[in-house]
Amino acid sequence: MKRGKKLFVLLLAVLTALQLTGCQGAAAVNAGKVETKTETSVSQSADLYVFIAASLKNTMEEVKKEYESKHPGVTVIYNADSSGTLKTQIEEGARCDIFFSAATKQMDELKKGGFVKEDSVNNLLVNQMVLIKPKGGKTTVTGFDNITNASSLALAGEDVPVGQYARKLFEKMGILDKVMAMEINQGPNVTAVLTAVAEGSNEVGIVYATDAASMADKVEVIATVDKGMLDPAIYPVGLTEDKEASKEELEAAEEFFQYLTGSEEVKKLFLDAGFELYK
Repeated sequence: MKRGKKLFVLLLAVLTALQLTGCQGAAAVNAGKVETKTETSVSQSADLYVFIAASLKNTMEEVKKEYESKHPGVTVIYNADSSGTLKTQIEEGARCDIFFSAATKQMDELKKGGFVKEDSVNNLLVNQMVLIKPKGGKTTVTGFDNITNASSLALAGEDVPVGQYARKLFEKMGILDKVMAMEINQGPNVTAVLTAVAEGSNEVGIVYATDAASMADKVEVIATVDKGMLDPAIYPVGLTEDKEASKEELEAAEEFFQYLTGSEEVKKLFLDAGFELYK
């Protein structure tokens, strides 16, 4: 073969090799793009609106911290208040993806109204009601039976689960009228009641055990409701019908819901806060 022809064949081989390498490189780049897209799931860029009972706020902030650290594109937005207030907001059209109530009453009413996906509701936690006083505060009250000895009582409103439980207890004890005749500082949620007692605004108050534990440096537990007298509070959680949510947001809500109800680390956070798991 002549020298010129050899050079031409060699050059052609080099060009062909370069083309193949380029195609393979492009394929690799494209494959990398596809892989990146797969890793970035739809749940990594979504805002979640989660309505939670006020008594859950401290623990749920820990849940949020853990979850967002593993899902950097997800922002969990809490609305913490009394379950009754949250229920009304949902009925009036507020954006909500998950409702975590401190009582079954509000959840059942939302289910009946079609605001909650019925098959998603999960009774997750149990909480005890306790009678508290300011840390180091003086009182002759030794339990729920002589609560009327107090000069004032911090008590949640009738639409607040802990307020409903307290009234039910006093009704069963036959002292509801006497209690309601006391000087009462009626709080819009359990956090307001806890704060009133912690600041010394009231001699005694009624909150959940977990609330008292969250401010153990400022309040003391006088008594805990006997389970034989009144069933503990049940905390159900459910997915709501958020019609404004995108497909990505709906999937993200489902993922967070599964994490909230099924994760062992979340269960530990609740147990450490003083909640009991529903059985």
